[in-house]
Amino acid sequence: MYRSHTCGELRIGDVNKQVTLAGWVQTVRKFGAITFVDLRDRYGITQLLFGEELNKVLDENPLGREFVLQATGLVAERSSKNAHIPTGEIEINIQSFTVLNKSVVPPFTIQDDTDGGDDLRMKYRFLDLRRNAVKKNLELRYAVNRSARNYLHENQFMDIETPFLIKSTPEGARDFVVPSRMNPGQFYALPQSPQTFKQLLMVSGYDRYYQIVKCFRDEDLRADRQPEFTQIDCEMAFVEQEDILNMFEGLIKRVFKDVKNIDYTEKVARMSWEDAMWQYGNDKPDIRFGMKIANLKSAFTRNGKIEAVGELINGAGFGVFDNAETVLAIAVPGCSEYTRKQTDELTDWVKRPQIGMQGLVFIKCNADGTYKSSVDKFYPEDKLKAIAHAAGAVAGDLILILAGREERTRKAISELRLEMGKRLGFRKEDEFKLLWVMDFPLFEYAEEENRWVARHHPFTSPKPDHIEVMINNNPVIENAEKYLEHPYNHIKANAYDMVLNGNEIGGGSIRIHQRALQEKMFTALGMSQEEALHKFGFLLGAFEFGAPPHGGIAFGFDRLCSILGGSESIRDFIAFPKNNSGRDVMLDAPSSIDDKQLDELQIQLNQGQD
Repeated sequence: MYRSHTCGELRIGDVNKQVTLAGWVQTVRKFGAITFVDLRDRYGITQLLFGEELNKVLDENPLGREFVLQATGLVAERSSKNAHIPTGEIEINIQSFTVLNKSVVPPFTIQDDTDGGDDLRMKYRFLDLRRNAVKKNLELRYAVNRSARNYLHENQFMDIETPFLIKSTPEGARDFVVPSRMNPGQFYALPQSPQTFKQLLMVSGYDRYYQIVKCFRDEDLRADRQPEFTQIDCEMAFVEQEDILNMFEGLIKRVFKDVKNIDYTEKVARMSWEDAMWQYGNDKPDIRFGMKIANLKSAFTRNGKIEAVGELINGAGFGVFDNAETVLAIAVPGCSEYTRKQTDELTDWVKRPQIGMQGLVFIKCNADGTYKSSVDKFYPEDKLKAIAHAAGAVAGDLILILAGREERTRKAISELRLEMGKRLGFRKEDEFKLLWVMDFPLFEYAEEENRWVARHHPFTSPKPDHIEVMINNNPVIENAEKYLEHPYNHIKANAYDMVLNGNEIGGGSIRIHQRALQEKMFTALGMSQEEALHKFGFLLGAFEFGAPPHGGIAFGFDRLCSILGGSESIRDFIAFPKNNSGRDVMLDAPSSIDDKQLDELQIQLNQGQD
């Protein structure tokens, strides 16, 4: 027996017990004729006391950091207690010990405030995983996993595995492809999601399916993306949208309770996609704070029409506003006393390449009821007051205004709103706000291709009252300049996203379950009948055998964990993540393969030309 107890288990009530512990040496501290060793395992740290006789042994064969040690002794009360750890009232008076394995000097310290940089810790990830901070992240991930599984099991969902080697049907991100040795010249793809399989399971009668499943997308990476990631993937048959929303509100509330001990009792707020874009500038708004966007000119499309919200700024001779496609503003509470240095710093912030604006206009709504602006010479005080009213500002607020092309300006003002919310402490890590965003457009117009593309995926059903519009109209866009007037531009998807603190954590839809409507969708996306049959003939065929109405949702498991853990990067909650180049620097993967493997796969590499 290597151990009788773990290093986080013993307490004051265990005094005088003889125990055996095993773990890794965290620190060694010599004090004359005695030595203290902190022994660490997954469960905690226990202090070991080596008396005079054993101390002589240690002098001849010293212990080093990360040595694997087995030690036996009696539990004793510590004279100098440590209130910061659960085992801090006791220590072990060691009677015998064995070094199970030695360790070379680690490349960085195995502790929370490590001296190892990201690249070094990624290379030695197996050591980084020993750190308490990383361990806590993986414990949280496991807790979310366990909570979700328990909830879904209690609600009659069945965990069913689906294949990883599937057919390539690229519609969104690039597929990862896998060559088939037994079928030369042909390739499998790794699934971007189990979408078609879970729909087939509904056809098969498994009316409540789930899977906590790996998915793969060959796309450019960032903090919240990995080439392989995990979803909580769910599907239900004989349901309408309301059934889905209620079921999965319950799932996330259960996770909050089990993992964070938060009773989220309020009904999850709901918002249309148009209102989200109109008021917050993006389709995943952070509603922990206000600062809604005001449109001071015109440019937002609502139901296919351009709506003017007020002609407050045109005709004053200020070309930046007069010539802009749109002018958007936010009222930042309590910041009217910002100095010139502070407003200049914000101007530099919006000029960064990531934001891409040419400049920033501000209006100070002073406490005494006066107004001061960076464009005073163009707008008299009564006009500034009208703009402040339109922006929802009150005395003490600072109005920040951006102008330019609509899409870029909307994204920029959205980022500026989030930045100000962060600076002012409105985006608190320990506050959680859920939101359903609904009624997305079913289609987007791809200008460069002059065709419709699916905003979500091609299996999403239109809202029930929009199905006839889709069926009875020709998807062809005869005049690209008038695509806003096309009936397809008004069709809403029977889709929904769950947003948590400004992050999309889940998305789903009611699916198409009739062959004719699915074929119409493929046609709308520019697929020929032959192409649709080649890519999705199996699904179209299945719909002829009694496919039930069904819908579902997939949650970004890694992202949900990172938000609950207070991190911006999902890498912190994945045991063996890739770096920003998609590489596993620990394994040195991807890597080349030898010529024999290439020959077996009948693959010849194009080495390029000098």
